[in-house]
Amino acid sequence: MVWQNWLLVAILLSSMVPGLIIFSLAESNRGWRTALNILGATVKMILVLVMIVGIYQGRRFAVHLRLLPDIELVLRADPLSALFVALSSLLWLLTTIYAIAYLEDSPNRSHFFGYFSLCVTVTIGIALAGNLLTFLFFFEMLTLTTYPLVIHRGTPEAMAAGRVYLLYTLSGGLLLFFGVAWLHALAGQIDFSRQGVLLPLLAEHRLSLILIFAVLIAGVGVKGALVPLHGWLPRAMVAPAPVSALLHAVAVVKAGAFGIMRIVLDVYGLPLSRELGLLMPLLLLAAITIIHGSLLALGQDNLKRRLAYSTVSQVSYIALGISIGSPLAIMGGMVHLVHQGIMKITLFFCAGNIAETLEIHDISGMNGVGRRMPLTMGAFTLAAMGMIGLPPMAGFVSKWYLGLGAIDQGMEWLIAVLVLSTLLNAAYFLPIIHRAWFKEPAAPWPGTPGPTGFRECHWMLVAPPILTALLSLLVGLLANSGLSPLAWVRFIVATRYGP
Repeated sequence: MVWQNWLLVAILLSSMVPGLIIFSLAESNRGWRTALNILGATVKMILVLVMIVGIYQGRRFAVHLRLLPDIELVLRADPLSALFVALSSLLWLLTTIYAIAYLEDSPNRSHFFGYFSLCVTVTIGIALAGNLLTFLFFFEMLTLTTYPLVIHRGTPEAMAAGRVYLLYTLSGGLLLFFGVAWLHALAGQIDFSRQGVLLPLLAEHRLSLILIFAVLIAGVGVKGALVPLHGWLPRAMVAPAPVSALLHAVAVVKAGAFGIMRIVLDVYGLPLSRELGLLMPLLLLAAITIIHGSLLALGQDNLKRRLAYSTVSQVSYIALGISIGSPLAIMGGMVHLVHQGIMKITLFFCAGNIAETLEIHDISGMNGVGRRMPLTMGAFTLAAMGMIGLPPMAGFVSKWYLGLGAIDQGMEWLIAVLVLSTLLNAAYFLPIIHRAWFKEPAAPWPGTPGPTGFRECHWMLVAPPILTALLSLLVGLLANSGLSPLAWVRFIVATRYGP
């Protein structure tokens, strides 16, 4: 293999090798565990940057491993995979820093960080999968690597949540396996770089193609939290805050949304999807999920559960953009993969800080939290404003392009969906902000004051949400610059999915 191909293997190994070593470390060996975590995340970021520059320069990155004469595992870097890899790598680095401080006095840290690193490895594998079979392999591995993180606390509640998580995700995995096997029987190996490969099957296998699409979308839709397949997500919030952040912003939910993009754009392709009438049902399902998730969020007093239902709603913007099918809408959906990840990880970081520092888990107990933890609540406020979609935050950019794309396709009624979603976002975020900044606390704050008064919390817990909150502002302010996620998405659509 030339160096371009070895680079993809190195990107995977940069988190897998540290994770495997961490499993063998004693709990007391904090220094080596921290060094391996930070080193792996930093090396991965550097390698991903090299890959992105290479893609932009027109270099090809691919690795093929033939298992049988007609079956091979393929890793391939294209502009779309680079978008997901870059998001995962950056947020993994920040989540690692956060988790090191968050779990400082917790048991089973080597167990946690070992699975944590393996989880990121398979997420990167999902992004770099070059065909449907490789995607299936890594997608199923994601269930196995995240389950130990969901049940990490080992409480009865955590174990019950883990059982629900397995029930949903393994069921989705079986559906995905069935759909991939059925499609392979009809068309052979499905390579993501060969669009239109299913078109010759249209005349003879029209009904089969429709049914396979439904099965595939249901399979990835479990992790993507499409209604009614979303029930596992709020239950999984019993996991530690770094795991919640990982599930919502980097790994599981994003893997499901990414799978929807691959199936629609690279397996079926927009022309065939339109010919089979597949886009409108997916669009309606996404619109229903957006509204339903927001309505469920309104009724939650537990902060993490409200954020979980918010994810159900917000991630479906990605499916909405893809199913609208216009270049502008696809841009809005794709860029929301990044924007939602940055904003949502900020919110979960902040929720974790509040829970660990003040032992506050419910919104009704957050009176005056902003005055006790101004940096944390400042970051939360910025990210919440972005989720609502206020300019110039990242969320506004996503919704703007989704709206433009809907109008471009003559679907003006979707503007009402976006407006209603925005109003519901405001209805469940603004009361939190008002309570935290403007209401008096009901009792003195728990905790021990530091040498200069109350310390907010460890700097490794404060720095990541501040950075991601500022990033959610900057990617909105600088959306028109050549280095923004929107610029890369514009490049993707122009080179692969444009008219």
